[in-house]
Amino acid sequence: MATIWADTALLPQGWARDVTVHIDGGRVASATAATAPGPDADRVDILLPAPGNLHSHSFQRAMAGLTEGRGPEGADSFWTWRRQMFSFLDRLSPDDVEAIAAMAFVEMLEAGFGAVAEFHYLHHGPGGAPYADPAEMAGRIAAAAAATGIGLTLLPVLYEQGGCDGRPLAPGQVRFGCTPEGFARLADGAARHLAAAGTDAMLGIAPHSLRAVQPASLAFAASLRPGAPVHMHLAEQTAEVAEVQAALGARPVEWLLANAEVDSRWCLIHCTQMEAHETAALAATGAVAGLCPVTEASLGDGIFDGLRFRAAGGRFGFGTDSNIRIGLFEELRSLELSQRLRDRGRALLAEPGRSTGRVLWDAAVGGGAQALARQGGIAPGAWADLLALDAAAGDLPGRSGDGILDALVFARGEGTVRAVWSAGRPVVREGRHVRRDAIAARYRAACARLAA
Repeated sequence: MATIWADTALLPQGWARDVTVHIDGGRVASATAATAPGPDADRVDILLPAPGNLHSHSFQRAMAGLTEGRGPEGADSFWTWRRQMFSFLDRLSPDDVEAIAAMAFVEMLEAGFGAVAEFHYLHHGPGGAPYADPAEMAGRIAAAAAATGIGLTLLPVLYEQGGCDGRPLAPGQVRFGCTPEGFARLADGAARHLAAAGTDAMLGIAPHSLRAVQPASLAFAASLRPGAPVHMHLAEQTAEVAEVQAALGARPVEWLLANAEVDSRWCLIHCTQMEAHETAALAATGAVAGLCPVTEASLGDGIFDGLRFRAAGGRFGFGTDSNIRIGLFEELRSLELSQRLRDRGRALLAEPGRSTGRVLWDAAVGGGAQALARQGGIAPGAWADLLALDAAAGDLPGRSGDGILDALVFARGEGTVRAVWSAGRPVVREGRHVRRDAIAARYRAACARLAA
């Protein structure tokens, strides 16, 4: 049993002083008031529940900064970026994917995330040839998670067609492709690999999008692992909305809610192209909206309607998606600032009794835990995904209560993360991952091979 003593902690019932947290079997056993730390306790200034990163494509970490030039078409967009991404991934070996994923996971932990949902669609070799083990690449993601200690919800992706018209996969997509039957075998193989990634590792399912799966296959995928998380890209781009509407007779959110049993198992990623009635309808399902504001801005996706979604009781969390910048505080800040730019106001997500930073943090913890099927919060029975801050760093000196979270998100929050635990595993100490040097060296070697 490990013990942490915090001067200040954010518990489900609110802020508390002088809190002792006992961890047993990777979970919080108790969180109680204590006048002084015990002799074996880790003493920290500020203890927070660490949110889960609910959407990541870890291999794209190695693409950061490589897609910022104007292409030959004269106008770049999500779709031109997508072609560049396809070209890049065609060079990746299993060793490369493992090295890149491990580096991304290290940076997530150092940023304050406690776990990650990896939306994993790179299944086969270059040209689409399957590996001897169909789940070889899933195994590499699991190995990267085990090496870094991050909690993992692995989401193998079903991707069977090049568009709503059923056209074959393009050369850049063939490494993703699976029939429903092949996908079921791949998911079984991924489950076997997860056994090495920690007792808290979990398997979910991810039909890629309405463009990439047929309606019958969507239903098959959603039923493949009863009770497990189901994640899917939805309503990200205007061209996607037009394609789905032309092929299926309804906008993406309209069609999905009319044709699938969307409930709290589901996490719908992006949803930046929704009309008011769709926003309210999606909120009513209990599903999580998976927001990745840094990537959505980078790709020109659009702005999620956070105000309307929250007003309708919607739940949301945050992911790093393309991993071009892995910053927990930056993702939260970017959502609020996007609402301010659109509506020309301030503190738009704040509410009586909770500041903007507190609303965003609570949403990140709750939405991330639901999307990863991983109970969150500093409460008995929850996985001990915890984040300790240095009260003397950044703009934290003198801050208390919700002002701590406002300083993290909207002022100088970088450099404040002192320690992180994932399911009780101490993975970050003094602001650095405990295996950073070895993992970073392997990542640099992979990048050098790719550059050559």
